[in-house]
Amino acid sequence: MHVGLIVNPIAGMGGRVALKGTDGVVEEAVRRGARPIAADLVRLFLEELSHYEEAGGIQFITGPGPLGEEILREFDFEFEVIRHREVGYREVEGVRIPDTGPEDTRELAGRMAGKVELLMFAGGDGTARDIVSAVDERVSVLGIPTGVKMYSGIFAYSPEDAARVLVEFLRGNARLEEREVRDIDEEAYRHDEVKARTYGRAIVPVVETLVQGSKERIPISEEEELEAIAEAVAEEILENDGIYFLGSGSTLKRIKDRLGIEGALLGVDVVEVRDGEARLIVRDATEKDLLGFVDRDPKVVVTVIGGLGFLFGRGNQQFSAEVLRRIPKENILVVATPSKVENGPLRVYTGDREVDDKLRGYIRVRVSPWMERMVRVV
Repeated sequence: MHVGLIVNPIAGMGGRVALKGTDGVVEEAVRRGARPIAADLVRLFLEELSHYEEAGGIQFITGPGPLGEEILREFDFEFEVIRHREVGYREVEGVRIPDTGPEDTRELAGRMAGKVELLMFAGGDGTARDIVSAVDERVSVLGIPTGVKMYSGIFAYSPEDAARVLVEFLRGNARLEEREVRDIDEEAYRHDEVKARTYGRAIVPVVETLVQGSKERIPISEEEELEAIAEAVAEEILENDGIYFLGSGSTLKRIKDRLGIEGALLGVDVVEVRDGEARLIVRDATEKDLLGFVDRDPKVVVTVIGGLGFLFGRGNQQFSAEVLRRIPKENILVVATPSKVENGPLRVYTGDREVDDKLRGYIRVRVSPWMERMVRVV
């Protein structure tokens, strides 16, 4: 079977440095300390795939250099390279960055559409947009999650899960579904505005528990309930002095507002509580900022991304493996309405198996002003 593989080599660089995406801000991401991460996550995908007998029947078709070729050369898979152009590199603050862009993704996807049974890509929602704009629904596609925003329903939950979906697709056990590709305006997102829209639809091989859905909005019927939960959690925070890492999203923004701080809607904030008052120490913190406070026994408050079921690994990569390794699980409080935790387990993915294993099992979730529920994390 011929399988396309397109890697966006700069995908995900903006996550840990609080840029919410990487489109058009690679230089700023590097200046903040970001490094390319997509290649390492694609290696996890290929490593997992190599364990299956079916992998011997795959021939990849990929792009030149950092667009797929370089990583595939590290493994024993058969592959062919579409050399649509010579890809160069540039140096930014001492970091070697591939000279690639959305036009490479679109060009390669268009050329692969008639040659492959499945087109796999490594990136986020922006890369997904480029893929579907080039192939429409002419070929099945599946995303290997390596971006910052992965809210479209065409991604596997993890790179390893992407390998498992591919194997099930080869075995004939995956059902094909039409899924929406959604993305947001990253510049507006960086200013705490959510402007999302649907950019197309794709045919996706789906295996239950391995492929995510799309991000969902909070139902209007739950707004009052969420307000009450936020008020109760804020009161409890003010009663307990210490350092708090408050996650992103509208649920956490309600809590931040009740604490009396100008916290970020779509970022992670560091807050200190003393004598019943909250003080914002770092707004829209980066991974580096969080690491500066992990020795002060911080408490972490996060919510569930609706439709995706993620606690860590989607849109809050500031909570990196290095940060979460140094925070006890009992210091993590999850806040969510009951509807967000009633349809299966919650998920974490940091790219570090040891850290993910620490977070798995059961975790307490505040589902009302007066009640917590123990929910399984996988």
